[in-house]
Parts: sequence; C-alpha cells; structure tokens
Amino acid sequence: MLSDRVIFLDGEAIVLDKPSGLPVDPPRDGSISLENHLESLTFGFKRWPQAVHRLDRDTSGCLLLARNPKAHKRFQRAFEEGRVEKRYLAVLDGVPEGEDGVIDIALVKVSSAERGWRMTGARNGKPSRTRWRVLETRNARTLVEFMPETGRTHQIRVHAAEGLGVPVAGDPVYGRGGGSFLLHAAHLVVTRDGKPPIDATAPFPDRFREAGFDG
Repeated sequence: MLSDRVIFLDGEAIVLDKPSGLPVDPPRDGSISLENHLESLTFGFKRWPQAVHRLDRDTSGCLLLARNPKAHKRFQRAFEEGRVEKRYLAVLDGVPEGEDGVIDIALVKVSSAERGWRMTGARNGKPSRTRWRVLETRNARTLVEFMPETGRTHQIRVHAAEGLGVPVAGDPVYGRGGGSFLLHAAHLVVTRDGKPPIDATAPFPDRFREAGFDG
C-alpha cells in the first residue's frame, strides 16, 4: 500500500516515496498508476490528493502531492519559481571525468518514427542546469548526487548521458538498458510562506544496494 510509503504529511501536503515501476500518469495500456492509489491517500479528507510534479515510471523517491487545489497552485508556483530544492541519486554505467561540477545543456524534445520521442541537448532548447558530485565508484560504476536547478523532462538522464558521457544504469532510452533503472529522488524541500518548509528524505533504495552501493 502506498500509504505505508508516506514520508511527509500535514494538512496541505503529502510526500510519497514512490516505488520504481509505478507511473504517475495513467498509461495508455490501462495498467496501474498513482491514480489507482489516490483514494487510499486521503487520510481523513474527502478530496483526493493531486500530484504536483512528475517522476518517470522507473524513478523512485520523493513525489509531492497537494491535498487541496489552493495548495496545489502554491506548490506549482514554487516549482516554477525555483523555490524547490531537489537532490537525486543515480548509479552511472561508467566513471565520469572529474569529481563534481555543473552541467549546463539546454534541452529540446525530438521524435522520430523509429525511436519515438526523447530529449536532447540543443542550442534552441530550454535552459537546463544540474549540479553533480561523485559519491562513490565501485566495479566501474559510479554513485552520483545530482542537484537540478531546473526541472526539465528527463533532465538528469540526458545530462548524465550527454554532459558527463556516462548514462544512468538501466536507462533504456539514453543508455544501454538492461537491469534495474538506478535513479532515485532522494530529498525534496519546498519553501512555504508562513509555514515550515516541506522537507522529506526517501530511504536509500534496495536496488541500489543490490548494485553494490550502501548509500
């Protein structure tokens, strides 16, 4: 049950540790998504909560839900204005050069009949910046901390593959695929006027431990 994965709860917000494999939006094939669990996340409210942002299906970790429409608008505005701190962990399928830095690659959406849609770096894309830092290297793989300063679709995945030259392990679009997809939204902080910030940390995933990293 997703109610067992709540890591922050108050009168206007819920933060879930979203499991890998659960899509936020209903898939075209009609399979289970977050929407199928919302009724179990009311915690005494009549209104179902609503996701404020998105995580990819196979990305786990901190997902913010608003418990009423006014809060949803405020939280969306916080994301748009850059008043949200996000920290991700990823296992990369190789070892990048350097120990830390900033990836500044504008991103644009492209599509083709053969490969479907994807994001890629382009001069005419939307500005996208991600700070990164190596945490550990083991068996030719690297545990990296990513702190995105913008919130573009697939930002960390593209910045890892194109900016560092080393894709996220298990990424079927920007990497080699195969095995678990090792990207996790580890920490989320959302500032609020007149209230303490929403501050949530998702537990280190078991699939990362299975890949040889201890967190």
